[in-house]
Amino acid sequence: MSQKTAVKTDTDRKHILEVTDLKVHFPIHGGLFLKQVGEVKAVDGVSFSMKPGETLGMVGESGCGKTTIGKALINLAPVTSGRIMFPAKDGTMTDIAGLNRSAMRPFRSRIQMVFQDPYSSLNPRMSVEAIVSEPLDIHLPELGRKEKREKVGWLLEKVGLRAAYASRYPHEFSGGQRQRIGLARALATNPAFIIADEPVSALDVSIQAQIINLLQDLQDEFNLTYLFIAHDLSVVEHISDRIAVMYLGNMVELGTSQDVNKKPLHPYTRALMSAAPLPDPYKTRGERIILKGDVPSPLAKPSGCGFRTRCPIARPECADRVPGLQEKAPGHFAACPYV
Repeated sequence: MSQKTAVKTDTDRKHILEVTDLKVHFPIHGGLFLKQVGEVKAVDGVSFSMKPGETLGMVGESGCGKTTIGKALINLAPVTSGRIMFPAKDGTMTDIAGLNRSAMRPFRSRIQMVFQDPYSSLNPRMSVEAIVSEPLDIHLPELGRKEKREKVGWLLEKVGLRAAYASRYPHEFSGGQRQRIGLARALATNPAFIIADEPVSALDVSIQAQIINLLQDLQDEFNLTYLFIAHDLSVVEHISDRIAVMYLGNMVELGTSQDVNKKPLHPYTRALMSAAPLPDPYKTRGERIILKGDVPSPLAKPSGCGFRTRCPIARPECADRVPGLQEKAPGHFAACPYV
């Protein structure tokens, strides 16, 4: 009697994503023969893992590497080094970093991305039906025309739109409705993991709340895992289970949403949290922390800790090496030995 091999599903797997020492460096060419004269260290050694069904919020100022990490996970940005472990359809954890286009195709149906600008992420010459069904054409070519049309209508209703909207074009919709269309497209292939790259930053505040609530409802219904990239701390605090704080290509703090917001450890996180406004005018976060100087250029990062040139507790030895994440409290990590 033959025995079937048990295959782990996403729900009973410990981690759905494991990123180890991820680096994404972009070469800079110049001179008469276009030789490499430098490189931008957009992501410079980032490691983290995610559990099925959780939301990891990733925050930091512009240019810190948040979006580059998201694009590297889906192979839209070239990975210089490091590992990105993600389960294949048979449950085997596979390193997808640097896979070519054909080898990456089976994973694209399980990893989808929602882009920041709903006005430029949808092709204006394609109808909504064509936009949402395009992933089905690629990953589920066996579906008939009628089945695809029914699937598109079902997806549109799932994101709060009418199925009759399928015949319309993107210019006929508002920004919030366009982002819902982008969500429907991302859900078309039944993904397990969605990278949301600042999905509400281009929308009005009232519409932002609707999209955030929709994301949470979809997560509960389909057991989705989100990497939620944003710069709005209040939005990240609301939707995230854990928060990762980025600075100049490195992760400086990682912990639960409550710990990072209420008890930030790293000096950069403390300054970031002190600058966030509170909705209650009678409450304050305490003394505002003002950082000195400007963010260094990724072309010429400081040696050692990238934050040391602006850090209020920096020491001479901070220039010697890049500090790794250290567990300061259960589940709460900071990349600073002096906090």
